[in-house]
Amino acid sequence: MPPPPSQALGKDGQFQPCPALPATALTLSDVVNATLCGNPQTREVWASARARAAGVGLAEAAWLPTLDGSIAASHSNNRGGVLTAPVTSNQRNYGLSLSWLIYDFGGREASLKNARQLLEAANASQDATVQALFLAAVQAYYQLQATQAASDAALEAEKAAQESFHAAEARYKAGAATPADKLQAQTAWSQATLNRIRADGDFKNAQGILANTMGLSAATPLQLAAQAAVPALGQFEAGVAQLIDEAVQHRPDLRAAQAQAQAAQAAVDVARASGRPSVSLGISGSETRGGRLPDARSSALGVTVGIPLFSGFSTTYKVRAAEAQAQASEAQSEQLKLKVALDVWNGYQSLTTATQTVRSSADLLASAEQSQRMALGRYKAGMGNILDVLNAQSALASAQQQRVQSLYSWNVARTALAQAMGTLDRRLIDSLDERAKP
Repeated sequence: MPPPPSQALGKDGQFQPCPALPATALTLSDVVNATLCGNPQTREVWASARARAAGVGLAEAAWLPTLDGSIAASHSNNRGGVLTAPVTSNQRNYGLSLSWLIYDFGGREASLKNARQLLEAANASQDATVQALFLAAVQAYYQLQATQAASDAALEAEKAAQESFHAAEARYKAGAATPADKLQAQTAWSQATLNRIRADGDFKNAQGILANTMGLSAATPLQLAAQAAVPALGQFEAGVAQLIDEAVQHRPDLRAAQAQAQAAQAAVDVARASGRPSVSLGISGSETRGGRLPDARSSALGVTVGIPLFSGFSTTYKVRAAEAQAQASEAQSEQLKLKVALDVWNGYQSLTTATQTVRSSADLLASAEQSQRMALGRYKAGMGNILDVLNAQSALASAQQQRVQSLYSWNVARTALAQAMGTLDRRLIDSLDERAKP
């Protein structure tokens, strides 16, 4: 059994009791650990795995003998006729019986194999759920980072629009600008204010989503650690074909599907064995004391051979149903294998695109900032018009949003590719946390 959800993975690779949520700004590791400890889904899948583990114990019990004991006591009072004295007796009976299934043509082996494969599937499903929550925590964390950056960018855009309005108002009062310049600047300022209000709302929604993912109330206030301004963009270490091969070996949901297919095949053997003979050993002993008869002891030893002759074709249909289920499970496993390859392909392409977008967005933002400064400076000097200023400010706001979105997409794409490969673990989070340090 894997460790319970009340434990978190420490930096030394060992599981430790879940720590309390730190009062300082949360790092990505804090968020992931809180999610794996506090989200109810982890407790649900762990309980399901425990149930499957108990099923293995139940299947193993078929190899052991069963021992039953019995104790009986009776009291009798017989009243006869006039010439017969009443007869009273107390009788006690003790019994012990042992039954042991010796051979059943592979039924127990198949049942145990079925139970073990179901446990393997449950454990793999738990791993898949943990990785899915892992990815959800990372996405929610970076979504909050992105909405916070977008809110800051919207605030800066609002300040820039306000500065443009004051410049247009000053030129209007000096008689160097028309009322249209002032009205256009006022409209742009109002629009920037609306954008900032929407960005603040998106930020608050992202806070609620992250808190909910961590198993907390959506109203819980959260503060995140500062994010690095520029991610460390590395080169891919392997081609997409090699990544797909690694994913087939490591994806926990694929392992779960393969274990389910093997369990279904074992169920076919169980169904076939139910129609075959079985050999059992039986031992029993009893002792009777009290009563009008002398004490008595008895014992018996015997071998029972059970031969099912006819069951209304139920065994035949059980085998057919089990075979059909095994074929369906095998097809599901093959289908999931194709999906794994597609997930890795999409994740690889998304990360490639996101990497290129991060590089391009940096150039776009730098040029937009320079264009906005030049346009505003020219307008204040009386050499430009308000439309150039407003267009430059709009382009800057768009470039800031694209920069924020590109950083968010890169962080999520990297994590999503790791999840698609089944290798999403603490090492990736440590590298992201280390990169986020100033």
